[in-house]
Amino acid sequence: MTVKEKLIEVDKVIEKGPFKDTWQSLSKYEVPQWYKDAKFGIFIHWGVYSVPAFVNEWYPYAMYQKGTPEHEHHIKTYGPLDKFGYKDFIPMFKAEKFDPEKWAELFEKSGAKYIMPVAEHHDGFQMYDSELSKWNAKNMGPCRDVVGELKEAVEKRDMVFTASYHRAEHCWFFSGGLDYDSDIQNPEFVDFYGVQQKGGNPHETHDIHSTPPTKEHCEEWLARICELVDKYQPKIVWFDWWIHNVGFKPYLKKFAAYYYNRAAEWGVGVAINYKYNAYAYRTAVFDVERGQLENIRPDLWQTDTAIAKNSWGYTENNDFKNPVDIVCDLVDIVSKNGCLLLNVGPKSDGTITDEETDILLKIGDWLKVNGEAIYGSTYWQTYGEGPTKIAEGAFTDVNRSGFTSEDIRFTYKDGVLYAFVMRFPKDGVVKIKSYKKAEEKQPGTGEFDILGISVLGHEDANVTFEKTYDALEIKVDKDIDTEYPVCLKIIID
Repeated sequence: MTVKEKLIEVDKVIEKGPFKDTWQSLSKYEVPQWYKDAKFGIFIHWGVYSVPAFVNEWYPYAMYQKGTPEHEHHIKTYGPLDKFGYKDFIPMFKAEKFDPEKWAELFEKSGAKYIMPVAEHHDGFQMYDSELSKWNAKNMGPCRDVVGELKEAVEKRDMVFTASYHRAEHCWFFSGGLDYDSDIQNPEFVDFYGVQQKGGNPHETHDIHSTPPTKEHCEEWLARICELVDKYQPKIVWFDWWIHNVGFKPYLKKFAAYYYNRAAEWGVGVAINYKYNAYAYRTAVFDVERGQLENIRPDLWQTDTAIAKNSWGYTENNDFKNPVDIVCDLVDIVSKNGCLLLNVGPKSDGTITDEETDILLKIGDWLKVNGEAIYGSTYWQTYGEGPTKIAEGAFTDVNRSGFTSEDIRFTYKDGVLYAFVMRFPKDGVVKIKSYKKAEEKQPGTGEFDILGISVLGHEDANVTFEKTYDALEIKVDKDIDTEYPVCLKIIID
């Protein structure tokens, strides 16, 4: 199939289906219940960039930018860029130890409910079998359909298969190689590198009116993502930031209409993840990169972040987060009606690092005890209380203050209020000011009776409580020594 043939098919599907490529039509989209209930997913940045494993997954961009550490490292290690370019890493990307069953088993133990491999990163190398390009993992490198194999292993364990697609940025990703003699300019490889255009400085591309992509690039972008959807039926498609460029707007609407119509044919609920203002309100699910929101968002949203502080992909010098901090982020996000999409970066041979494995297992152990307060829950009247505030916005995930025993986050499900004490006090005394005795009942608020309180994972603890005009005062008569959030299960009537 050619790009042109695929685009004809796209128009036919939109014409016949319930969704049209207008914001008015797409606003009828509804977020599927499975997604609202899932709360926790795994992102996987794995591709050719894991071979050099230097600085981060943007190595293919920076290696062509003169004056960068990546450029200097590349020339010193591999030679000049007209002799050894990014394409030459592909034969070195062998994935000889890639075991999708082992990955899926680990993700299941982590407590994740949906799994998202990067199907194609900015580098343009597809991690799946494609008819539209020979530059893919089935034909080169691993010579395996990585996405297809992982989908099968994930779904076998009743986790939801999803995928991310980053090709939008490809049209300028290698543009540094236009400034000097490099393999980017070799016509022999134009089907991989594409026609690179200037104006792709990542510091400028956050402007929606920065240099727009060409029509040819947008059409190829649309054809390739629709092929991915048809072949693997991911239940989420995640997009990186540059789709917010005004040049993409018609194609974003076309893709959403096509994808939602295909989902209607399949009889499943799907979602699109977007950043900034790429999609119109309530036509897709909003995503915050490496950051959170400071309050409840009534519509489902998501944080995507990584276990490593410095990189999404594998590098030899990754700086890993503490699992306690990740669990605290998960609780805070869920209390505000969000989901956490947590990234791992496997090595080029297909193994997941010991550090990331250990962190995932620790998260899973916590979720085994506290999962009932996370999965299938919704937000309460307030997300929480306490002195520690979360900075709103992207790229704030490492700028965190430690939580205190006064910091509490709430979720709600089936007549139960769950109160997560973010740092459990040594004396076992918890004061919840958001559930104090009302001095004067206000219309619509009501005052609920408490039928009982227990501690998840510590059901043998003796718990007493009293509602005063200052707070709901709870005393847990058990020594609970942990850095992780502790959940109080409050059954109300």
